[in-house]
Amino acid sequence: MNGDLYENLRLELRRGCLIVAVLAQLREEQYGYTLRKALSDDGLEIDESTLYPLLRRLESQGLLASEWREENKRSKRFYHLSAEGEAILKQLLAEWQVINASINRMLAEN
Repeated sequence: MNGDLYENLRLELRRGCLIVAVLAQLREEQYGYTLRKALSDDGLEIDESTLYPLLRRLESQGLLASEWREENKRSKRFYHLSAEGEAILKQLLAEWQVINASINRMLAEN
């Protein structure tokens, strides 16, 4: 039971963190594979089955823009932050700093 509870809470925590990480990475244009690799290189593994639906959702929310282009004779969808995405990322990062500082204070008190 404890293992299931931990796993559910871990996934919930990761979901929010992944959104911030994806938005942060897409300050520079990337396509899915390079984005996934960049996240992995920074220690955040993400499955394709999680990444691509997340990208579509963020785009439908107006936070990302994308376009199909051919590269090395393959068609690839390139993503980047929209102006609204940049504004939201800035707000989320400010909130992240407040939450992180609060948690660090709580942990230091114990």
